[in-house]
Amino acid sequence: MKKLIIAPVMAALLACPSTAAAPQFQTAAPVAYLEDLSTGAVLFSRDPDRRMPPASMAKMMTVYVAFDLIRRGELKLTDMATVRPETWQRWHGPAAGSTMFLSANEQVSVANLLYGIVTLSGNDACVVLAEHISGSEPAFVERMNRVAKQIGLNNSQFGTSNGWPDNGVTYVTARDLARLADQTISNYPQLYKQFYSRRDFTWGKTMGGSQITQANRDPLLGRVAGADGLKTGHTEEAGYGFTGSAAQNGRRLIMVMAGLTSANQRIEESVRFMDWGFRAWQARPIAAKGKQIETAEVQMGDSGTVPLIAGTDLKVTLPAGLAPELTAKVVYKGPIKAPIKAGQHIADLVITSPDVPEQHLPLVAGKDVAEAGFFRRAWNGLTSFGG
Repeated sequence: MKKLIIAPVMAALLACPSTAAAPQFQTAAPVAYLEDLSTGAVLFSRDPDRRMPPASMAKMMTVYVAFDLIRRGELKLTDMATVRPETWQRWHGPAAGSTMFLSANEQVSVANLLYGIVTLSGNDACVVLAEHISGSEPAFVERMNRVAKQIGLNNSQFGTSNGWPDNGVTYVTARDLARLADQTISNYPQLYKQFYSRRDFTWGKTMGGSQITQANRDPLLGRVAGADGLKTGHTEEAGYGFTGSAAQNGRRLIMVMAGLTSANQRIEESVRFMDWGFRAWQARPIAAKGKQIETAEVQMGDSGTVPLIAGTDLKVTLPAGLAPELTAKVVYKGPIKAPIKAGQHIADLVITSPDVPEQHLPLVAGKDVAEAGFFRRAWNGLTSFGG
């Protein structure tokens, strides 16, 4: 039976000259969460597991499902969807909230629907896309919830494709929204780049025949360097919220804020939060790509151990300008059963400090380890009875 194996790492890897407390941040947001994806460090966390209505931030899940289908080849950006008159009737006019200004019986591509969802927060665009993919919005919502569980959104549930208030059926947490953003950026980088950073989008016409251009409500775009997504949300019940991301100098941060009282407060707090994440914290190199950190025990392999190496340049996030005392340990469930492929993620380097968030850095196998042959397995079986 596998057990959790913990091995301290040599002190030279983490030698630091001084201690430092974590930087502090003050915000009016009742829910706030900031994570450095480069290291996995949670830089700020206030009520991250509180269940709350996401409002239009739920549309990130609709977009994720579409991205997944596009990658699988089951949906194309050029596919054309038809706006059903019943859908148009429900999702047009002031009472229907944010709109892409679709028209009844209009043919619109999947790509334009995605722009309508991400840039314009179109409630109509979400439902049209949902009906195109699954035949009906309820069937699409079932798919949303299946995919949500697959990617680890364990404290979220969706009842609509667009986050429209539904008496508490739909709920998320800040931690889950950050994970959804992470999975979107990591799994579909090209689609993310194409759809999430557009400043405005033009679709539909006024009664006078003029084209309608609407701006992206993302409070970071044009205000924080490297900002490129994701989604705002607002209802009377939820208040003003935002899930956002930006990348600077090899670091990518993801932030979530919820429960703010106005659009202007959302802009101010979101910009301050992201700026603080980049200014008050810094990335410090720990190990270069390919450096061996430890070895792990192997079960039933042609080798009894496998080197654990840094699959990428490993960094930790620390208070800017200071160097706290750090400790490190390698953690894995082992012995690790062969076969093992070089580059396979099989362990983590866990960095801890009294005033710095725990950080988990992935370690990979440094070589292939094949399954042992018959005689090797027999020998392993005999020697396991020793001692």
